[in-house]
Order: sequence, then structure tokens, then C-alpha cells
Amino acid sequence: MARLSLNKIEKVYPNGFKAVHGVDLEVRDGEFMVFVGPSGCAKSTLLRMIAGLESISGGELKIGEKTVNELAPKQRGIAMVFQNYALYPHMKVYDNLAFGLKLAHTPKAEVDQRVRQAAKLLEMEHLLDRYPKQLSGGQAQRVAVGRAIVKKPDVFLFDEPLSNLDAKLRASMRVRLTELHRTLRESGQPATTVYVTHDQVEAMTMGERICVLKEGVIQQVDTPTALYDRPANAFVASFIGSPEMNIHDARLQALDDGLAVLLGGQVLPLPAAKAARLQGRPAAAASIKFGLRPEHVSVLPRPGATQVQGRLRFTEHMGSEIFVHFDIGDVPMSARVPADQLGDLAEQPRGTPHAFWLQLAQAHVFDAASGANLLL
Repeated sequence: MARLSLNKIEKVYPNGFKAVHGVDLEVRDGEFMVFVGPSGCAKSTLLRMIAGLESISGGELKIGEKTVNELAPKQRGIAMVFQNYALYPHMKVYDNLAFGLKLAHTPKAEVDQRVRQAAKLLEMEHLLDRYPKQLSGGQAQRVAVGRAIVKKPDVFLFDEPLSNLDAKLRASMRVRLTELHRTLRESGQPATTVYVTHDQVEAMTMGERICVLKEGVIQQVDTPTALYDRPANAFVASFIGSPEMNIHDARLQALDDGLAVLLGGQVLPLPAAKAARLQGRPAAAASIKFGLRPEHVSVLPRPGATQVQGRLRFTEHMGSEIFVHFDIGDVPMSARVPADQLGDLAEQPRGTPHAFWLQLAQAHVFDAASGANLLL
């Protein structure tokens, strides 16, 4: 078993700064878990604590059934891929892959077999006689991953391994790493993986589950779909999704037959199901944060959608879709619109009045103080 268990994990530095606040997390055997969050949220610190490169101030860390708090990195059964790859420049690719095995006094025949097996898996058999300086960024990244694979660790740790690659190569390497994880798991090899990134696109496309962190505290752990559709709070809602969710200060208003949101001077009646969930939670006329994803805002009428009046600010052409930015009163909003539905709106000058339709059945209501999603 290569389950990873974090129980009340804390990190406090000598100056008293607390970077990690009692993290509880279970990474299942064979799971691909992604840590994501903004810079400074302690995701890399947490990864380094798992690796044994940072001391643990409090709590218990287990890999399988073994508590590893005090164990050296080489005793933990982990392999780590760093952001800068950390290849030995004076060694050929073959020797870079074999180095750790030789240090562990692995028999020569087994070293050769593991190295060539990893090279085949990563489609880099033709690179074994090259030096790191002769490799492209993507090739160097594959060597770093191969060096981890040959160790056959219980847990793979990745610290932003794609951040040095260009956008096109990063996209292809996302697919390669995801397929590699599945191949290892299906072949019966240990494949438990913890992957750190600040890029929510990487997190959403690679992770089987995602752990969203903010200032050393877990905000939510769930599947990509659940995080997107049912964010636990306004922070998760704004961090997951591109373009990000429209989230703005608003107020609730009681109606004769339900509740409405007051936003930008306009009254937005909430669907009965959402109003029922909110009854008795925030008081009527309470301050809230209203959230709606851009794809739930349209420039054309939609069945069940609520029409509002806005003023155009600008449009962003993204190929098959257009991001339309507009204002409802003094509240900035964005819509994600298929290019064939835009009509002549892209040619209109800033400030042009236009009707927009909001699918309020997809809206979120967050507590103004805590940010908690009041509809969950």
C-alpha cells in the first residue's frame, strides 16, 4: 500500500511564522492528487515536508502504515521531480537515470533493465547517449521523470515540473504525465502521486482529486468537476475556472414569493429551489457575495434566464469563443460566448447598451464575511 496520510500537519519557522495550519489529508493508494493555490499558500512547503526536505513541526505523516516524520528522505520510499530537473550535467542521460540505483548498490543487470524500461516508457531510448546540455526542455523534463520511475518509489512527488516549458510543450507534457500515471497504475506498479502547481488548468486536467490551499489551510479537496460546480467558498470559486467566476458584493431582498439578489441596481429573482435553501440562513436584506460563471451569461435570450441591461466594455477573441466584458450598473461582469453567437457586438463601441441574460439557476451565493457557499 502506498497511501499517504497527513494528520494535523503543521509547519512553524523559528521566527514564529506558521506556514502550515493543521492539515488533514488522505491521498489514496494509486491516486493522482494535485496541490494548487496562489504563490505563498504553502503548497511546495507541504510537498517538501512529505519528501523530508522540510521538518514537520507538529502532526503525523504516514506513507502506507509507516510513520515517517523523523525518517530521512531516502528512507521514505519517495521520488521527487523538481522544477529545475536537477540533472547532472557531466553525465549522459543513461547515467543520470542509473545514478540513484548505483548508489543503492542495485545489481548492474537490474540497473540496466530499469533504465531501459523507463526510457521505453517515456519514449526517450534515442536520448540515452546524450548529455543534458544537448536536450530540449521537454526532453530534460522526461529524463527527470525517468529518474524517479527507475527508483520504483511508493510515492511520486512533483514540484511544478512544467513551469519552465513553453505553453504548447506544457500542454503536451500534461497529457504525457497523466497517461504515464495511468500506465504505471494499470501495470500494478506503485503510482501514488502528489503534484504541486499554481496553474489551475494543470490542476483541472491532471488531478483525480485536487487540494486547494490558501495561506497554509486546506479550502476544499474534491474532484475537478465538484470543485468547479460546487465550490465550498468564494476563494475556491474564484481560483478554479478560466475566466474566473463573476463574484461581487450584493444584497438579498425578500419578495412576496421568494428571494432576489440586488446587483448593480437591478433585481434578480432567485429560482425557487435556491431561495428555499437560503431561507433563514442570511437574514433578508443581508449582504452576500453573488457568483455566476461567465458561461452562464449570454448575449442572446435563453430559456429560464433573467434579462438585465448592461453596457459593453470590451471583447476578447479566443478563437472559437469570445469573452465579453460589460457592466451592470457599476458592477463589472464577463460572459463566455461562442463566436458564432456574438453577432455585431464585437464592432460596437465602449459604453454601448446591450441586453444580457443570466442563468440564475447556476448562481452561487456566498457569505459576505466567511465566503462560505450558502447553497451547499
